[in-house]
Amino acid sequence: MDKNPIIEVTRLNKKFGDIQAVDNVSFTIQRGEIYSLLGPNGAGKSTTISMLACLLEPDNGDVLINSFSIKTDPMKVKKQLGLVPQEIALYEDLSARENLLFWGKMYELRGKKLQQRCDEVLDIIGLSERQKGAVSKYSGGMKRRLNIGIALLHTPPVIILDEPTVGIDPQSRRNILDSIMDLNRQGTTVIYTTHYMEEAQEISNRIAIMDYGKIIAGGTHEELIQIVGELDRVSLTLSTDIGTEIDPLLKQWRTLDGIHNLSSENGKLILLAENSNLILPALFETAARHSVRITSVEVQEPNLEAVFLHLTGRALRDPGVNHESS
Repeated sequence: MDKNPIIEVTRLNKKFGDIQAVDNVSFTIQRGEIYSLLGPNGAGKSTTISMLACLLEPDNGDVLINSFSIKTDPMKVKKQLGLVPQEIALYEDLSARENLLFWGKMYELRGKKLQQRCDEVLDIIGLSERQKGAVSKYSGGMKRRLNIGIALLHTPPVIILDEPTVGIDPQSRRNILDSIMDLNRQGTTVIYTTHYMEEAQEISNRIAIMDYGKIIAGGTHEELIQIVGELDRVSLTLSTDIGTEIDPLLKQWRTLDGIHNLSSENGKLILLAENSNLILPALFETAARHSVRITSVEVQEPNLEAVFLHLTGRALRDPGVNHESS
């Protein structure tokens, strides 16, 4: 990966009425990396990339893409980008190839070069054998892939994908993620927005966590995990004989080396362990001595969900969060 920044975002701001959708956001993206904006719906991800793509004017701040400013050189910026929006933008009465031909002409491709590029893109997105069928008959995943193909027609150095896997089946999601990583291996810089932490963890070189219009943390997956340390989260369900008290057991568990923050949550015992593989045998052994049975165990290694919870006090997919802008 080339270490020269291809994108430099500086103090970007956007307000809609009384809502600060993007609040003083700054970051850089290196040439050839996959950079994800991770956050719940309404965090400001889509507004941020809309400004990068020159679809929205910022209230303040600037973005340089390949040294071109979104303020002074918007047309040159657009030529550097392929944008895959959340909403599918296709002519459903046309075939996949006809859609590619239409949008290719919008990118000023013509003749043999356009035909050749359509062939290449259809191969990349895996629709060569279905290129003549009407898009209206496509599955949601196929439409998403064609949307990505349109953004690739003019061979941009940067592609922006805004929540491209929302509402599609697992197989299509897998195909899209694999295609993105293939494009990146060929040298394309990728900006990826998602609220699925698993996707961000899998494909990203670096991740910026957004919430309420701000970037609240950023770095590699490993760097972000260090925010919460290296403790495993162990969830236990206990069963006891009638009359058995568990307080003596919990008191002994709290004395075991490597256990932190033993607490109760939704009828389960939750503890943080330095190494769950080492501590679990001791938990079972001491439980048996106190006539307490451990009926279920769930171990969760440190992840981005834990980071978001640590930073904001709520889960990444908290259904109670309903921001006004995305």
